[in-house]
Amino acid sequence: MIVIYDDTYKEDVIQLVLHIQNVEYGVGISIEEQPDLLDIQSNYINDGGNFWVALNENGKVVGSIGLQKKTNEVAILKKFFVYKEYRGKELGIGTSLYKALLDFANKQRFLKVILDTPSKATRSHSFYKKVGFKEVAKEDLTIIYDYPDRDSLIFELDLLDN
Repeated sequence: MIVIYDDTYKEDVIQLVLHIQNVEYGVGISIEEQPDLLDIQSNYINDGGNFWVALNENGKVVGSIGLQKKTNEVAILKKFFVYKEYRGKELGIGTSLYKALLDFANKQRFLKVILDTPSKATRSHSFYKKVGFKEVAKEDLTIIYDYPDRDSLIFELDLLDN
């Protein structure tokens, strides 16, 4: 089940993100490098973006995805994570999270969604390309935003093309 984030999910979301970043992918990103996780309401929802979590049958957070509004036209996809045992087409959790984000982005009339992802996360690169994202050079970004760079790749989705 996909639901809009509220603070009762805070610790579970932090645990999910840090586990996948550091245990699964070994990229070494601390909570201090991503202060947006400590106040999701302020960093996503209150500014015109949103944040969703996927819950399993026991109500435990098994996935997350966030959309930060940067301008009226551009938003940033962040914190798109699903525990390994909940991934795959059969369950469709990643697809459902992404669909919630895309529906929201279109309703808000964003023109572009940008994301950064560690170069090690090759499975996610395949997903992004499959749903229409195109890899862009960092110097070609139309906006500047902070992210913990771990040899990251940048992808951009033109919502007018989708």
